[in-house]
Amino acid sequence: MIPQTFELVTHPLCPYVQRSVIVLLEKNLPYRRIDIDLANKPDWFHQRSPLGKVPVLITGDNRSLFESAVICEYLNEITPGDLHPSDALERAEHRAWIEFGSDILKNIAQLYNAKTEQAFNHQRQQLRRQLEQLDNRVVAAPFFSGDIFHIIDAVYGPIFRYFDVIDRVLPLALFEGLEKVQNWRYQLRQRPSVQQAVAVDYPQRLLGFLEDRGSYLSERLSHPATGAS
Repeated sequence: MIPQTFELVTHPLCPYVQRSVIVLLEKNLPYRRIDIDLANKPDWFHQRSPLGKVPVLITGDNRSLFESAVICEYLNEITPGDLHPSDALERAEHRAWIEFGSDILKNIAQLYNAKTEQAFNHQRQQLRRQLEQLDNRVVAAPFFSGDIFHIIDAVYGPIFRYFDVIDRVLPLALFEGLEKVQNWRYQLRQRPSVQQAVAVDYPQRLLGFLEDRGSYLSERLSHPATGAS
């Protein structure tokens, strides 16, 4: 029997939160979001999240789970259907590429925080290499390993969403020639759970966040006419 409505402690822009929301939606689990300000965390949050990070899942018996990977695995285990492959080796491979996705997120953060053009271009090249590695692995259509949506797809939807927003203002040309990843990115963009994992004002919020970083990207987003260097 599935517990009553969950509470998910979140931040509107966090990609790790989005992973958890996508799995909740894919599993048709009722939940309530509690957005917090990570720059001014409420006292109760530190008791819920020992690492001080979102997301945190609060269960019906008032217990807390932190770390998005753990939350996604728990939600998958307590519900019918499996968002992991049935084959043990393929399942392990998915988990490995999920970690790869987390490393991509770290490089995205370094990209938008880079202070100089040189540092920005270094991170952009690193991201391009990672996307090339991904293109060598992903199945052509429609998801990471074919027709079935898995947790790994919930991980990469938020990653691609960064570029869906940034490329509208400042095309970074990271996906050029990577047909399999581009198709995967497009398919995830159309998935209702991926779309619904953020509010309608997410693009504006994200651009505002990026423009306030005081970074090289901030400057380029504020003056995008010349395009990416």
